[in-house]
Amino acid sequence: MIRWLLAILGYSFFRLPGAFLGFILGTIFDNMNLGKTKSSRGSIFTSSSRDRVSPADFELNLLSLASLVIKADGTVNQSELDYVRQYFVQAYGKERANATFKVFNEVIKKREISAQRIGGLFRQRMRYESRLQVVHFLFSIANADGHVSASEVQEISKIAGYMGLQMRDFESIKAMFFKNPDSAYKILEVERSASVPEIKKAYREMVKKYHPDKLQHMDEVYRKGAEEKFRKVQEAYEQLQKERGF
Repeated sequence: MIRWLLAILGYSFFRLPGAFLGFILGTIFDNMNLGKTKSSRGSIFTSSSRDRVSPADFELNLLSLASLVIKADGTVNQSELDYVRQYFVQAYGKERANATFKVFNEVIKKREISAQRIGGLFRQRMRYESRLQVVHFLFSIANADGHVSASEVQEISKIAGYMGLQMRDFESIKAMFFKNPDSAYKILEVERSASVPEIKKAYREMVKKYHPDKLQHMDEVYRKGAEEKFRKVQEAYEQLQKERGF
């Protein structure tokens, strides 16, 4: 640490006053170096001018995962592309979103995108509830054209596995995008044979898991996605209340 080196040098020449002054100057230098380190960690792309927007690792990695889902069924659907662009503009603003897409097209898109690498990175650095929201976002992209294909489900399932999501949580989110007799049960993560007390207990657990307050640390657009998941849980519970009569 620079602060201790300067403190020792200061003491050698000016005793206690010199040590004190050296420690203060060293602390300033240490803080400057720490700030530079944190800045470089925040983004893999730095900018030489203050008015230029530099996309962060998370945004580029999220866009990379989105591109895998868009291409999963062998066609690039315009409605899915529009959904992603609108999502990024709402989350980060038009200028930053444009910068992210530009870097992605110029650099990232030309390389082979590794879902395993990105999924592992998200698993290490993101809270579990935030990773749930990423999977919900990927399903929303697939559903932008009004249909989630089997190949898109397969791709998202693979990504979810790399991110360390439990299968029952993946199936719960997946069920939010498919209408069938078992959807409400899958959303609440219970079997069709579940008793009323078991359904009520599952509902309480899902409310805790998907409550929008869990994503207060993220941008507003992600919280809106959490609200959508939360609403699906409530709708599933109300449906079972009507079917079961409780």
